[in-house]
Amino acid sequence: MQRIDRVWWCIAALSGAMMVMLGAYAAHGLEARATEAMVSAVETGVRYQAWHTLAIMLVLVWRQVQPLAGQRWVMALWALGVGCFSGSLYVMALAGLNLGIVTPIGGVLLMAGWLALAVVALTANH
Repeated sequence: MQRIDRVWWCIAALSGAMMVMLGAYAAHGLEARATEAMVSAVETGVRYQAWHTLAIMLVLVWRQVQPLAGQRWVMALWALGVGCFSGSLYVMALAGLNLGIVTPIGGVLLMAGWLALAVVALTANH
């Protein structure tokens, strides 16, 4: 396994741990200090983080079978997208800060990651 893939596995593991912690906090502690809308925002962030963490892990497994340079771009777009999208929702709910445009930028990065995945899959030499 390449060193960079080990780093990506660590990123996925830390993302997984963070989403479990934030999900548990949203379910058991946040409701006492935040509105229902803010709890819902954290749950949305956790859901998107969960799906994209799983997707990063699947691309890492794919890299074991068929390593392609574009796969790193896909993972980077997803990781940045999760950081912006989910992260901004967490900051909004937990710190009361509105990061405005950061959330939709994160959404665009997540979509770009999926489109990049399609490009990598279509251009891969089989």
